[in-house]
Amino acid sequence: MAARTAPLAPHRPGRDAGRSRGKWRPRRFVAAWALGWWRGCPGVDAVLSPAIAGLLPLAARRDPRLSCCLRACLAVQGMKLSKAQYDEIAQFLGHVQPTRQSLRKLKEKFPSQSQSTLLSIFSQEYQKQIKRTHAKHHTAEAIETYYQRYLNGVMKNAAAPVLLDLANEVDFAPSLMARIVLERFLQEKEQAIPATWLAFGNEIQCTWLRSQIIKFPSSKTLINSMLRDPSQIPDGVLANQVYQCTVNDCCYGPLVDCIKHAIGHEHEVLLREMLLEKNLSFIAEDQLRAKGYDKTPDFILEVPVAVEGHIIHWIESKASFGDESSHQAHLQDQFWSYWNRFGPGLVIYWYGFIEELDCHRERGILLKDCFPTDIVTLRHSMAQR
Repeated sequence: MAARTAPLAPHRPGRDAGRSRGKWRPRRFVAAWALGWWRGCPGVDAVLSPAIAGLLPLAARRDPRLSCCLRACLAVQGMKLSKAQYDEIAQFLGHVQPTRQSLRKLKEKFPSQSQSTLLSIFSQEYQKQIKRTHAKHHTAEAIETYYQRYLNGVMKNAAAPVLLDLANEVDFAPSLMARIVLERFLQEKEQAIPATWLAFGNEIQCTWLRSQIIKFPSSKTLINSMLRDPSQIPDGVLANQVYQCTVNDCCYGPLVDCIKHAIGHEHEVLLREMLLEKNLSFIAEDQLRAKGYDKTPDFILEVPVAVEGHIIHWIESKASFGDESSHQAHLQDQFWSYWNRFGPGLVIYWYGFIEELDCHRERGILLKDCFPTDIVTLRHSMAQR
């Protein structure tokens, strides 16, 4: 472990528990309300269900309104799957489109599996598919074809969901299709420099002006802002088309990103509450980042504990299903770095994981699909003696 420049202030149960439990967080209620409003959308369900069950007891202590809202969204928890079970589900999803009808078929095909696990796998498999086909949708020919089809479509009927239908037809995420057309639209507008500007400047000035106009408006920051708030788009028809794509995209786009971020944060809050309830002293990720640590787990335990006979120094919360590709990426980018710096630790995949991936226990990385109930502390161990 790298040397500390100053001692970090850990969260001590006796001092911090009261302050954490006595607050009502309006943002949490708003996030839960938004999730309830979006209930039924596959991408939203995929990031929602496992969090709800765990948050219910905490919500009941804070405010009955939040508890009622979460209960309305309640679904079963995630679970571990064998590699064979996962492959069967992934193979089935490879032959269906990401629609609510496909979700119903998925649940009917695998009735014994957890709904939240199926929904999470559904979302991840769809994202893998989009990544595999991403390049072909971004060739110059494809972009121009999509843009011309959009123009022809809105010319015939501006109120029709032209972009959404086009995305579904070519099997591409609606939000990503909206981004392609929006970028092409802005590029066209930026290149149309008014003739009056050309009349008052020389060739060098006009070249510089054109470069500045093209450089600034189509920046990634501005496009992201327009996707989040389509009212900023200087074309009412395109703004409406982008909005339709955003609200109907189950796995991509600013709304889904916001919900996923909120649920990921809620899992971290839930884990923090459970650590406090177990009277475990810990150092949170934000404290470690403030001290200059680059890669840090969500929580480092001040005093290690034992889980299923394995020593645990840190805990990482993952609001996702642990499939092979994502888990290998996490191992490479995060988990082994944590292990090298802080020692052995625990990863909680709240949506479940492929059980064969839990093969590094002896090396120091333990996988669970819920908060462990059999934690052995030093105090407990000494009492048994």
